Amino acid sequence: MRRGPATISKTVLSRTDSLSEMREFIAALARESGFPDDEVANIVLAVDEACTNIIKHAYQYAPDKEIRVTVSRSSKAFEIRIEDDGRSFDPSAVHAPDLKEHLTHFRRGGLGVYLMKKLMDDVEYKFQPGKKNQVRLVKHLPSNAAAARR
Repeated sequence: MRRGPATISKTVLSRTDSLSEMREFIAALARESGFPDDEVANIVLAVDEACTNIIKHAYQYAPDKEIRVTVSRSSKAFEIRIEDDGRSFDPSAVHAPDLKEHLTHFRRGGLGVYLMKKLMDDVEYKFQPGKKNQVRLVKHLPSNAAAARR
């Protein structure tokens, strides 16, 4: 199995057409790290949700802002840090959705934070005035992938 650098970053503009580029970047690194296809899809979806939230809420669709994604890989975990300079987000203000209500009324959106928490092993938000906002997503490697990387 090919192993690239332990840490690699990519910066894209805050446009929805940049999301496919980010998805391909994350998918390639997750596959290279030994995740099976279903886990690669989950990781990509979580990153896509985080980036979409930044575009919509932090930057309010301003197309010329930057989103920086840094992936750190070890033998045990795949960590993604997503940074922006937009409006801060307090995840404690978001309550767990009522999925039955959400689906019954065919609501779109509003599940990003919920999905990230369900799909990833750890989700952490950092925000301080005057500093970059950061979302940290972690997925632990399956034991067979970790053994293959040694």
